[in-house]
Amino acid sequence: MLQALRSLLLLLVLVAGTVWMTVNASQAAAQPAPGKASPEEICKTCHADRVESYLASKHGQKGNTRGPSNQGGCLACHTDAALEHAAKGGGRGVGGIFGFNNPKISIDAKTKTCLACHSADRHLAFWDSGKHRKNDVACNNCHSLHGTPGPGASFALQQPNPTVAPYETTVRQLQYETCTSCHRQIRSQLLKPSHHPIIEGRVKCSDCHNPHGALSPMMVKNESINQLCTSCHAEKRGPYIWEHPPVEENCLTCHNPHGSNHNRLLAEKAPNVCQDCHDAAQHPGSVYDATGGFKPIPPRNTTPNTRLIARGCVNCHNNLHGSNAPAMRGKFFLR
Repeated sequence: MLQALRSLLLLLVLVAGTVWMTVNASQAAAQPAPGKASPEEICKTCHADRVESYLASKHGQKGNTRGPSNQGGCLACHTDAALEHAAKGGGRGVGGIFGFNNPKISIDAKTKTCLACHSADRHLAFWDSGKHRKNDVACNNCHSLHGTPGPGASFALQQPNPTVAPYETTVRQLQYETCTSCHRQIRSQLLKPSHHPIIEGRVKCSDCHNPHGALSPMMVKNESINQLCTSCHAEKRGPYIWEHPPVEENCLTCHNPHGSNHNRLLAEKAPNVCQDCHDAAQHPGSVYDATGGFKPIPPRNTTPNTRLIARGCVNCHNNLHGSNAPAMRGKFFLR
């Protein structure tokens, strides 16, 4: 047993030594030769603001052994052409520098540069299958590669159109501001009276979606919409003795997850949302229209319509997501 422990200890020492030598060798290779300026110092003569923000970011941290700061600095992303670019005096496109804002460089080339370091990230496992990749969205469309653009920003997200809404109660950069710079129709839904607390900063887009790709519909972080919703709304998960078919099928049948003009994120106001399916079952399925009112108006209506006064399906059928009550009370989701 003692001999086995000695052998294990020796093996651990050898592995630790190998790792230490590898890290130091890579860092030494990334350092400039004695008497020569580093790529950051060369680039700083013209791009001082970019270099300073880069050095303050995670990309520029020397402790980040896999980051650009230990892989050649500016050359890690902009290639060796950056030196030729500097030698020729700079200028847009001079020296064949690899620029992420250069429209002549393909999206695939830009993405490949980022994945050279980030390919091991589990959140990027399905990047090629995601909608963003298929719609030619590059990393720099969402991220500021040289560092944080604003106070409290996470993952150096771009913030092209920051909100000035009165709902904002935090100094942190809100993730939805980056996402809705493209998804404008979602932004309009988030500003409706009934919405998830996204614009308030309590919920992020990435809480529900994986922006870097997923095999699920709309890149949600679960296998189905229902599993995603019940991960927070566990009380709606069931199982129930009496299941409501549209609830089993898809929560979006009745709800709009980003925002609605109706309470509880309903796609329509009750009872209209119920009458989409129950148009002629049990109760009269007539639409609530102008033919009925609070007082008789001959000849269109001769009696007041009591259905307009504190009436609604959920007054009686309140267990709409499912019920475990016995007999008919549970079958019809009654109180």
